[in-house]
Amino acid sequence: MGTQSSPVKSYDYLLKFLLVGDSDVGKGEILDSLQDGSAESPYAYSSGIDYKTTTILLDGRRVKLELWDTSGQGRFCTIFRSYSRGAQGILLVYDITNGWSFDGIDRWIREIDEHAPGVPRILVGNRLHLAFKRQVPTEQARAYAEKNSMTFFEVSPLCNFNVIESFTELSRIVLMRHGMEKFWRPNRVFSLQDLCCRSIVSCTPVHLIDKLPLPVAIKSHLKSFSMANGMNAVMMHGRSYSVANSAASGSGGSKANSLKRSKSFRPPPSPPKNSSSSSKRNCKIS
Repeated sequence: MGTQSSPVKSYDYLLKFLLVGDSDVGKGEILDSLQDGSAESPYAYSSGIDYKTTTILLDGRRVKLELWDTSGQGRFCTIFRSYSRGAQGILLVYDITNGWSFDGIDRWIREIDEHAPGVPRILVGNRLHLAFKRQVPTEQARAYAEKNSMTFFEVSPLCNFNVIESFTELSRIVLMRHGMEKFWRPNRVFSLQDLCCRSIVSCTPVHLIDKLPLPVAIKSHLKSFSMANGMNAVMMHGRSYSVANSAASGSGGSKANSLKRSKSFRPPPSPPKNSSSSSKRNCKIS
């Protein structure tokens, strides 16, 4: 009987997010702007619910997101209550060109506090490309988000602005809440420049950076990056070389070397004068 190997997962973490807000605030536009993933709901009955999956890269880890768009109509409130079970993150979406949609966020927060208490949430102002029709000032929305301990984003699915960033930030909040950040914290890379510096410094000692065929400004940055991140230990001639260790033990090592030199080059002691005179007297023929 042949054994079947378990399928390899295409992701490291799986999170379930809900997009809530009044009707016609553009939640479907946000989902449609995501090119990858499946749009088929895993449940046969999906009336009033839009479903989309996408995979994002968070600090080198693949995070698969199940995104559920609950309709903002009142008759679908019961659907939101059922789908909020097991949700790990919530995006509160409003339309920056519709002041009523922003006022309705209070009602959605009450629904969340009742049926999904403690779930991380962020505030998302949609349709930033229509800023010339803005009815909700950015400062007002940001102050409201800070008052309710939420992160705030203004997004534009048409321009593909801040959509992935909002999902990434909510994923980071959720994973940190569950204590999973420790798995990738040592390998965190913030930018491509950080990755390049880490690759160069990991195989080049500090005193050899000046010999690299690079501009002076980049060499200086590499030295600073090496000393700031403690990545100045490399293998040289089969031994581990560390500038930090040599600097820490520099004073002790110099003293030991000086003592060794003083011992090795110490002149022989001269014989005492009394002994030489007595020997002369003893050898004198009377």
